[in-house]
Amino acid sequence: MYTSDIENKTILKTILTYLFCTVFCAIFGAVYEYFSHGVFSYYMLYAFAFPLIGGVTVYFLLLFFKLPLPGRLALNLYNSGIAALTVGSIFQGILEIYGTTNRLIYIYPTAGILLIILGIVSYTVLRRGS
Repeated sequence: MYTSDIENKTILKTILTYLFCTVFCAIFGAVYEYFSHGVFSYYMLYAFAFPLIGGVTVYFLLLFFKLPLPGRLALNLYNSGIAALTVGSIFQGILEIYGTTNRLIYIYPTAGILLIILGIVSYTVLRRGS
């Protein structure tokens, strides 16, 4: 039971961190678009969705269904994937508002999805091994 309490506190702390990131991304996008002279980007507008869906929702489901906390490797891979998707969305939004493109922008979604998949695979493989 003691380990369960520590895991619950860790998950709650992670949920609050992702909630803060969600609010920050929403406010950052709103302020950035306010000063963009009427130009907007859906990437900037919906950048908050990655930490909301991938962070708050997923960790809330872990807490709600009382699933075990993933190992450090799985957590780091998964959280890095969510961060890559969020930063990539904001960067793409900045580029669209500025009116330019960059061919290297496709690295963010590719790396983000790959890291998330590796995190999920790591979680399931290490969970079966225990």
